Amino acid sequence: MNITSQRVWMITGASRGFGAKIVAAALEAGDAVVVTARNPASLQEQFGQHANLLTVALDVTNEEQAIAATQAAVERFGRIDILVNNAGYGLLGAVEEASNAEVKHQFDTNVFGLLNVTRAVLPHMRARRSGHIINISSVGGYYAYAGWGVYGATKFAVEGLTEGLAQELAPLGIHATVVEPGFFRTDFLEGSSLVETRTRIDDYASTVGEMRSFAADVSGQQPGDPDKLAAAFIKLGHHAKPPVRLPLGTDTIARIAEKNAFVEAELKEWREVAASTDFPSA
Repeated sequence: MNITSQRVWMITGASRGFGAKIVAAALEAGDAVVVTARNPASLQEQFGQHANLLTVALDVTNEEQAIAATQAAVERFGRIDILVNNAGYGLLGAVEEASNAEVKHQFDTNVFGLLNVTRAVLPHMRARRSGHIINISSVGGYYAYAGWGVYGATKFAVEGLTEGLAQELAPLGIHATVVEPGFFRTDFLEGSSLVETRTRIDDYASTVGEMRSFAADVSGQQPGDPDKLAAAFIKLGHHAKPPVRLPLGTDTIARIAEKNAFVEAELKEWREVAASTDFPSA
């Protein structure tokens, strides 16, 4: 594995969960880290004073704050090598149950917020012809689940954005990776990172209702180890040739294989119809 020297990280949503774990691992590795959250005071209390640490206020839905946070990072450390777009939250409920306001807020944070920060950071990376954008998706960004349709839609969007970015940025010496964690033992399934739709429709009791019960029961019992995820991020951030897609967790690996097999089987069944729509060849 090709490991490079010290890196400067900028990590959004770093006050808890994956973000906080990655911050701690990066500092332990000797890297410099710009940590952002809506309440920077909580970051200072959590991580303390450190020569390689800068805490910055950032609500990712505020584009002006994204630009200011990026400028503060560059002024302090001279560059940003790695941007980790981690800020986001989950919305649990049937697609029909989700109100327009709930859907809009979910996309504002998980998709448009990610774009705000990415647009703020990329000019600095382009100027140096170097950098790495790491967008955190989910197993739900590759394999949809009942009850997570809207949340999954935001992560499917992140997948597409990252694939497009990877192609656009490669000639400029900049990498883009989408990370797809499975179920990890963080507070994601608790109230701090998860919102449920206000509306509940009885017809979805056997699908979304069961997912609500599953989410409550599995919280604290997830198979993924957040510390090992953070270690994987350090390897990813320091690698000279990172992948475009990195699934994390055996549950994600299994779901990817399951979906790929399903898509292949369905395509085989419908190939004749799928291929019937072209103009006749000359």
